[in-house]
Amino acid sequence: MSTSLSTSGPAIGRQPTADAGPLALCAREPHVPAERLVAEMVPPPRFDAVRFDTYDPDPEQPSQTEAVTVLSGFAAGLGGAHASGAGKRRWFAKKPAAPTAPRGVYLDGGYGVGKTHLLASLWHATPAEPALKAFGTFVELTNLVGALGFQQTVRTLGGHRLLCIDEFELDDPGDTVLVSSLLSRLVEQGVALAATSNTLPGKLGEGRFAAVDFLREIQGLSAHFRPLRIDGQDYRHRGLPEAPAPFSEEQVAKAAYATPGASLDDFPGLLEHLARVHPSRYGALTDGIAAVCLTDVGPVPDQSTALRLVVLADRLYDREIPVLASGVPFDRLFSEEMLNGGYRKKYFRAISRLTALARDAKGLVAQ
Repeated sequence: MSTSLSTSGPAIGRQPTADAGPLALCAREPHVPAERLVAEMVPPPRFDAVRFDTYDPDPEQPSQTEAVTVLSGFAAGLGGAHASGAGKRRWFAKKPAAPTAPRGVYLDGGYGVGKTHLLASLWHATPAEPALKAFGTFVELTNLVGALGFQQTVRTLGGHRLLCIDEFELDDPGDTVLVSSLLSRLVEQGVALAATSNTLPGKLGEGRFAAVDFLREIQGLSAHFRPLRIDGQDYRHRGLPEAPAPFSEEQVAKAAYATPGASLDDFPGLLEHLARVHPSRYGALTDGIAAVCLTDVGPVPDQSTALRLVVLADRLYDREIPVLASGVPFDRLFSEEMLNGGYRKKYFRAISRLTALARDAKGLVAQ
């Protein structure tokens, strides 16, 4: 399966050398075919190997251990025949003959408590062939609907055993209604659901209100979901040293030239380029990239640009691509107004993930 990728740099299939110089994200304009969107609905590379037994629960947060127990049981319960025909009537009849467990689970918690790790572990633990399980972010799911159309998406996913949706976008009313309608159709066909989400604009309580908001927004599906609260602090910074300070522009450029497969971009130019590439293509934008090197990192100028950067940060984190930067620290990317506004949870997640990737990049700089 191929992706058309216009670039003035080395071809993606070619192994670059230090002499060839770094690649440039700004030179890339990927075009992603619909079939790739379907094929990539699996846990991203960072979560390829995660399992319930690799989750490291905080001993001071019993809800994290409980989540592993509940989700393990949920996965085991998906081992039966697909819920079609008589099975569908049994699970979703308005007046079932006997009480049944919910066929959906919603992971409610702040950023960095391991919701995506647990969601991916659920996908891996569900006893079904990979082709009968789907995993993607809310944005990736809406992109799939846009590429295939609503009815074809229902047909494509309707035979699945499980659909996992990471970061359900409660702050986008139009897309929320679209996906809620899609999920209703999939539930009718017996697809089990699992989701995490962000909070609605104005709901500033680190996930505290997310369960109520989520269940309200998905309307008729709420009876099929069991909310599962996961408390705790951001594991990416639990017991770790402070985030590394930005490097000099010379250090970043030197590392980019010395690292095969690295990209080198001016941060303001990259932000402008992101506005010309649909967010559904940000994953393809990083194809073949071993490390992202950025110079002149500074505060993001506006909210639209900030939200695009959040999506790129998520794709880089999913793919475990280190980020080496000069300029301001990543915790100064977003203004106080942004960090106190309705999208604050997204921005804190981006800061958390970029900081983790900055730690990964420290070894690229010669000491």
